[in-house]
Amino acid sequence: MITVALAKGALLQDSITCLQAAGLDFSTLTAPGNRQLMVDSPCGRARALLVRNADVPVYVAYGQAQLGVVGDDVLREHPLELARLVDLEFGGCRMAVAVKCSSPYRRAADLPAHCRVASKFIHCARTFFDGLDLPVDLIQLQGSVELGPLTGMSEAIVDLVATGRTLQENGLVAIEDLFLSTARLVGNPLALRMDRGRLQGVVEAVRHVAQIRSRQR
Repeated sequence: MITVALAKGALLQDSITCLQAAGLDFSTLTAPGNRQLMVDSPCGRARALLVRNADVPVYVAYGQAQLGVVGDDVLREHPLELARLVDLEFGGCRMAVAVKCSSPYRRAADLPAHCRVASKFIHCARTFFDGLDLPVDLIQLQGSVELGPLTGMSEAIVDLVATGRTLQENGLVAIEDLFLSTARLVGNPLALRMDRGRLQGVVEAVRHVAQIRSRQR
């Protein structure tokens, strides 16, 4: 049986729709009243695990799932040995540096050396600022990082931005993008090497669905 790790939250419905079009029906996960974290598809040849976003790569890397759907931001933040198979082209957002609207800084390189930057994405932030050769003091937060500049705890934040509405409503502005992120289909390298065609069949079906959706945009 093929096991697919799916992320709770914003990517879930699009992930289910994409996989359903590829022949794997996990719509039970979003059925009213459902509290199951592991469901089988009606065809009986696949299973889905509903896990936290950051845990998808872990389940796939350790082989509890052969495939997974997760945002590229998570893959960059938690680098593990995974096969990146298909850019699914939904769940688009950008990782960005943001400051208060009243801040004099309009580029990341304008930030003063050793200033404080708050983020949930410490690895991504460190990689970015190292690339600028700009030493900063990174502060890891798990909740609303927008409060960092508002309370004076940090000069800037690094966070995911979709519409930008949350930043705007809290008096912040994005000044530079680190990268764009979309949902990706990933796989366990060993499972793919040992595959006798079933996994690759799913991957090709998902790739076909993604290509069709891309052409329709």
